[in-house]
Amino acid sequence: MFIGFDYGTASCSVATMQGNTPQMVPLEGDNYFIPSTLCAPTRESVSEYLYRFFNVSPTDKLGEQLLRSAIAANRHEGMELEHDDLIFGQAALERYLDDPEYVYYIKSPKSFLGANGLRDLQIRFFEDLVCSMMVNIKQKAESHLEQQVTQTVIGRPVNFQGLGGEQANQQAESILKNAAKRAGFVDIAFQFEPVAAGLDYESQLTEDKTVLVVDIGGGTTDCSLMRMGPSYRTQTNRKDSLLSHSGYRVGGNDLDIYLAFERVMPSLGRGSKMLNGIYMPQVQFWNPIAINNVAAQTDFYMASNLKVLEQLKSEAENPELIDRLLTVHEQTLGYQIVRHAEETKIAMSNQEKFSSILNLGGQTLETKIDQSQLEAAISNPVAKIVELIRSTLEQASEKPDVIYVTGGSARSPILRSQIEKELPGVPIVSGDFFGSVTAGLARYAQQVFS
Repeated sequence: MFIGFDYGTASCSVATMQGNTPQMVPLEGDNYFIPSTLCAPTRESVSEYLYRFFNVSPTDKLGEQLLRSAIAANRHEGMELEHDDLIFGQAALERYLDDPEYVYYIKSPKSFLGANGLRDLQIRFFEDLVCSMMVNIKQKAESHLEQQVTQTVIGRPVNFQGLGGEQANQQAESILKNAAKRAGFVDIAFQFEPVAAGLDYESQLTEDKTVLVVDIGGGTTDCSLMRMGPSYRTQTNRKDSLLSHSGYRVGGNDLDIYLAFERVMPSLGRGSKMLNGIYMPQVQFWNPIAINNVAAQTDFYMASNLKVLEQLKSEAENPELIDRLLTVHEQTLGYQIVRHAEETKIAMSNQEKFSSILNLGGQTLETKIDQSQLEAAISNPVAKIVELIRSTLEQASEKPDVIYVTGGSARSPILRSQIEKELPGVPIVSGDFFGSVTAGLARYAQQVFS
């Protein structure tokens, strides 16, 4: 049996086909979408758990080395893993929020797969991380469908997050493919996420159209200009109907990060001065919330940076603000800050003003924001998304008849307004903001594996 598998930055989902209709599969209770999160007692617990409880073995000597090191580290800490020590989705987030200082928590591992400078052991660890999430999802899907799933089409962005160009894309796709094989999938194919979203929209068309698909995901935004409709629907290879596409590592997570940087981090000292009149270094306020950047997170949370922060506090005009930043370091609270910003962004989708309270290590910080402040805060990533649209259109010799927007952040009225300004008079339509990619992947899987 086959599934379409959207291994997303913000959430994961799968779908199969019932006749000619995609059918989403519940993965977390009755929910079709499971947050792309994982929580474990320690970082090393992931690899040992995958081997011990999911019965997934390493496939090479480096993987075996990683597993041995993980087991040794856990035994050194006196840790014996239990069956419920590795948890996923909403439950993982809740455990992290309950005890952020003493667990290993990761959100959106897809964001790291194309990162530059990853050593071989780091690549094997990310493979273990992705594989454990895939095993969990595969088991839940098989339990619901009551049959084994061995074939999958996995969605991928045009460009993964990473500065290495095609080499970064190959690295990321290789991690996904190896993880999927180890998770138990036998036949594995990939499809660009915006193309998949377009295939789902195409099923509704009664005449051929040129469609600009704008897929604003959690970690990347992808744009594809495609010819689609009844004349193209049965084609397995859509290369000739794909006129142009582009993608970049900017998405919903970036909107959240920039919003946190502009509206929350000033309460932690961003923009304040030292006693000598020099502004506090910006990097110390960016790194803790740059949750899609491995190097930034490592730099902020390393032990040596604690001394730097303590020195900044001693030289600060407002040491109480830097004391909050120290709390973020000590309790690993960067994810909580970004989550707070995400909740604010979502609330602002349908209201002009919003006020919320952030609990930060026992302190309460109030955030107030209106639409103009939100627009200013996220202007940088919004501009990058608009530039992607321009780039896609410049590659092609024609303009779209319609714009199809999808992805969670496509609900943003600010983004939709910017797209309308870029292409005035071209109608904008949307389907299932979260499920269109998954449905398109299932449709493509039916063509590939039937």
